[in-house]
Amino acid sequence: MGLIVCKFGGSSVAGIDKINKVASRIKSLQAEGYGIVVVVSAMGDTTDELLKLATGIGNNLNLREMDALLATGEQQSAALLALALDKIGCKAISLTGWQAGVKSNSNYSKAKISGIDKQRMEKELTAGKIVVVAGFQGLSADGDVTTLGRGGSDTSAVAIAASLGAKRCMIFTDVDGVYTADPRIVKEAQKLPSITYEEMLEMASLGAVIIQPRAVEFAMLYGVDIEVLNSFSLEPGTIITEVTNMEQHKIVTGVAHDCKCAKIGIFDVPDKPGIAGIIFSALARAGVNVDMVIQSAMREERNDIAFTICSDDLHLAVPVVEEVVKEIGASGMSYGDNVAKVSIIGAGMQSNPGVAAAMFEVLATENINIQMISTSEIKVSCIINEDDVETAIKALHRKFKLNQIND
Repeated sequence: MGLIVCKFGGSSVAGIDKINKVASRIKSLQAEGYGIVVVVSAMGDTTDELLKLATGIGNNLNLREMDALLATGEQQSAALLALALDKIGCKAISLTGWQAGVKSNSNYSKAKISGIDKQRMEKELTAGKIVVVAGFQGLSADGDVTTLGRGGSDTSAVAIAASLGAKRCMIFTDVDGVYTADPRIVKEAQKLPSITYEEMLEMASLGAVIIQPRAVEFAMLYGVDIEVLNSFSLEPGTIITEVTNMEQHKIVTGVAHDCKCAKIGIFDVPDKPGIAGIIFSALARAGVNVDMVIQSAMREERNDIAFTICSDDLHLAVPVVEEVVKEIGASGMSYGDNVAKVSIIGAGMQSNPGVAAAMFEVLATENINIQMISTSEIKVSCIINEDDVETAIKALHRKFKLNQIND
């Protein structure tokens, strides 16, 4: 029946009981005739615990050594799962990321996969074994262990599925699939039977923590269908696939939010060619990704520039911006992390005018002030006060009738 790649997240392998249940689930898939590669994350809060151990040594630690430390969490999960599979009569072998042939660049803690040598995995599959791979990690050209950033096991799984030509990549997690909004906030949120790559990429990038955005990018690039489903339920999940495979599009598919936002403003920036390049190149060199950017109208050949970043990067960005303010002759800067981003996403927005206006009207009705706006063909995002997020999500979900999306 072909090959499938299964990825189990940290909550799915958080203890021996759960690992044994995962092993039984994998055995049942193998009984259906599939060849199976399993990618695992670290058990439960293991990564956080390893980080806590390291912070006992100090701050600003060597990133190469941090990657060597953090990669051990996934190796532990892989070995335990292989042992559990062996115990129930399934031939299995655990492989580290580099044993599985995952190659990466040398950007420690945020490495990107540069290629996969699939020979070892194919050899073990041919021998009839279930291959259990430690996710989240690779090997640089210098032979150093690297990690792929938070959620990197998703990317490991999709990249492996693409390299092996797998029939499907199944992402097992602690939720039943992709919902129209966070079901913890909106009780009426609906599970989507399917969603396009583009919609899922926007949702993942805009705060839906179901799957890593880079994993969706890989899937879209190589045409790998992903199914997001619950590790401990037999119910079907949500299929992430090409637009051409979708039966229909709703105008708005979902509402996403991201509370890990920070806003930085630079005042009285000289209106000269190259100034924006100086600002954002400096941030890029510091490893800070910039999201939304707004430049005010010019006054006396100066303007203000505001932008958002991940709040986790605020400590990196502030000293960089302070230096840039001096370099370009701006009058000052301000920052804060009491903001959040709320977004509506839907492939049907491309051919239906007025969707953005409807969103703005909803927020106005709820007396929510919009600080920044960003749009694409299939999404509209607004920066608002963090305290208003829950109200905004519920109101938008009602406005676009997402509780009826499966009717």
